[in-house]
Formats: sequence, C-alpha cells, structure tokens
Amino acid sequence: MDKKSIHPLWLRLIHAANAAAVVILILSGWRIYDATRFLGFGIPARYTLGGWLGGAIQWHFAAIWVVFAAALLYLILGLATRRIPRKFFPVSPRAFAGDLAAALRGRLGHEDLSVYNTVQRVAYLLAMLDVVVLIVSGLVLWKSVQFPYLRVLVGGYEGARYVHFAAMSFMAAFILVHVAMALLVPRTIKAMLWGR
Repeated sequence: MDKKSIHPLWLRLIHAANAAAVVILILSGWRIYDATRFLGFGIPARYTLGGWLGGAIQWHFAAIWVVFAAALLYLILGLATRRIPRKFFPVSPRAFAGDLAAALRGRLGHEDLSVYNTVQRVAYLLAMLDVVVLIVSGLVLWKSVQFPYLRVLVGGYEGARYVHFAAMSFMAAFILVHVAMALLVPRTIKAMLWGR
C-alpha cells in the first residue's frame, strides 16, 4: 500500500456491501414493522421493501447475513492490520468536546483524510456498538427461545422490538449525518471509492 492510500481495498468492499445491505435492512424492516405497528404509526409502503410481510422478511434475512459477514470480516481484518486501534483510539472527552465545538462552528479541519477527528471516532464507535445491539436484538426477534440470555438482556421479546427499532433509528440517523458530512467534504467520497 503506497503512502497516499487512505482506505485499503478490503475496507472499501466491506463499506460498499454494508451500505447496500443496511439500506435493504432498513426498508425491509419498515415493512416488517408495518405488520404490527407496535409504536402506533405506520410507514408509507412506498418507503418499504418486500411488498408484503413474507417478502420483507426474505429481503431482511438476505441482508442480515451480508452485514454479519461484513462485520466479522471487518473485525478480523481491522484487528489483524491494527486499523481499528490506530484509527479509533485514543478518545478523550476533552478532544471530543473541542472537535464537536469546532464542527458546530463549521471549523473542523479535514486536511488529512487519513486521520479521524474525535467526533468521527466516537460516531464510528457508536455505529459499531449499534450494529452489535441490532444483531443481539435481532437474534431475539428471530429465535427468541434459542437465545434466552439475550432475551433477558433486551427485556424479553417485546423489549427486543423496542430496542431493535431504537437501534435502527439510530443507524438511520447516523447514515443521514454520515452522507451529509461526506457531501460537505467530497474528497472523502473519492477516498472511499478509490482509496486515495
């Protein structure tokens, strides 16, 4: 890998697979949610995927395996190459507060795209943690009897529905902010597409 490379090929492929799979998960998940509307509102069918409950579940399960495999591969390669500890740590409250204040004033620098600022580090770490919450709560929704300890952890089957929906909402918000920030600094899009 030459000095100008920011994102290795394996990371870019995982990012692309995750991006597609997460969109499918959100849209099919909204269709699955609409079958019960346990929060009291519905999502317009034009913003969902699957056509009906059975079709949405099929899309959801297909995309779940992509995200699970990508997350596992990312963890293995991220630790093996030391990318995870190098890119996301250390994180300090003082650095986070300073970077957040600079970001809110529109003065956060992006000269070196190979270094994440503390706001990015925290956001990405929270997104990774959110994926874990989505997987745990999703396992309870899928096979509640087979995962009794996870079921207790998320407050039972009903609790898992709320946890899963809240975690999905966080992921959707993260994606919106992530895309908006990438559009504000278009060099980041080029770096993710071509690695430089």
